[in-house]
Amino acid sequence: MSSIPSLHALHSRYNPVAEAERYVNSLRLRDEASCFILIEPGLGYLIPFLRRKRPDARLIMLHVAEPDDAPVPETTSIPAWSPEHGEPLQRFLENEIAVGATAIQIIEWRPALAVYGERYHGLLEETVEFIRRLDAGERTLRQFGKRWFSNFFRNLRLLMHYTYPRSLLHTPVIVTGAGPNLESALPLIWEQKSHDPTLIFAASSATPSLLAAGLTPDFVISTDGGSWAQCHLYESLRDSIRTHARVPFILAVSMSAALPSQCAEVPLLLMSDTSQWQSLILRGLGLPFVSLPQRGTVTASALDLAFCLTSGDVVISGTDLAVNDIRIHARPYSFERLLEERASHFLPLYTQYFTRSRAIVEGKSHDVYAAWFKAHIDSYSSRLYSLGKNSSVFSNAPSCTTRDRVQKATAAKSADGNVWEMARFSHPNPVKAGVSLLLNTLSSNAAIGVAIKRELVPLLFPDRSGNAPDTVSLSELTDAIRILTKLDSSHA
Repeated sequence: MSSIPSLHALHSRYNPVAEAERYVNSLRLRDEASCFILIEPGLGYLIPFLRRKRPDARLIMLHVAEPDDAPVPETTSIPAWSPEHGEPLQRFLENEIAVGATAIQIIEWRPALAVYGERYHGLLEETVEFIRRLDAGERTLRQFGKRWFSNFFRNLRLLMHYTYPRSLLHTPVIVTGAGPNLESALPLIWEQKSHDPTLIFAASSATPSLLAAGLTPDFVISTDGGSWAQCHLYESLRDSIRTHARVPFILAVSMSAALPSQCAEVPLLLMSDTSQWQSLILRGLGLPFVSLPQRGTVTASALDLAFCLTSGDVVISGTDLAVNDIRIHARPYSFERLLEERASHFLPLYTQYFTRSRAIVEGKSHDVYAAWFKAHIDSYSSRLYSLGKNSSVFSNAPSCTTRDRVQKATAAKSADGNVWEMARFSHPNPVKAGVSLLLNTLSSNAAIGVAIKRELVPLLFPDRSGNAPDTVSLSELTDAIRILTKLDSSHA
């Protein structure tokens, strides 16, 4: 049975080539667009005419259904997705299009709308949502790219102790975000943690609330490159540093995160953002790391880490992705101290709460995160469960409101007591070694050098047109690397 209702409905039965040429000529192709996503192009008759108009542009095809008939020969080298692809659409697009890499324009083959109706609309809406998130990521990249790069090398300077798993964990994991409803879930988490072997992976912003409830997380995850994110870590480390006690948890940190100097005393589980330049340096320095894609929210990174490290069940909690009246996060919250210090008769604390909550609602950042989770929820393992009140995007995850679910998961667990390896990092000058490795690789003609330059140009030259690697010379890139790592030519 054909997967396409009628090819004649998608293309002219008399002259589909002429039809496609007229269609392409009627399109308004943006001058800055260097990538075109084609929504259900059928057999691809329009491809040769697009190639003729934009020979250097990248094309990606998204099909509502896989065509049974042979497409035009020009489509064979073009990345294509269909429901039969076996990979979620969002993951396919993430793999094909990097944040900040290109300007994108959607091209619809409108006859497909009459054929597929809602299925066509669904594909189009999901693609538009991906581009919205990509645009948001690009704006973030333009603002923070240089800081992320500098943070990587600053973190190499402060690294003294690191840890890594010798083998896969088998213990269940509770991942906690800092949403307002974490407070109501704390008694459930406390009961579970006190009775059965369970690991808590906490977003750094959720840690103060956990500690106030008598719960010490096993891992605190920090991925934010902004300097304000250090407030969460100050709060998490304060008591341990004040009493000179051993920090009772492991910090799982993105190498691009903003970390306070106190983290030098804490064992770090290093996380790379899957970029080749980070992997090159970490491997060159002999540092073990977990490679995870960069996410817009730390809770998503915590979930990725949990699924990467354990074969046990993963339970999510405190992920509201919404504001509760004027409450933005579970209490206590690190930024509350900043608001309290500013409070006065003319600027009451609750006025600040109200203003901040309205700004978050109007900024729609929670909507962006919710859309991301909704697009990826099906790709998460069936091991995901929901504890307490979470966002509705997790409604497909079975509810886990008692210890019974997690107790069942612990029945088949093995001992995890000797899983972790702790080591001291004593390299005399890791920044100089890392920069030398990076520059030597960039100056080579190897494919990896070209790929790394393609990654670095959007980070270090956000204002260059199109962020194309050939718009930046090797000497410019070298100078930027030396400046941002605080290594001038005399040190390199």
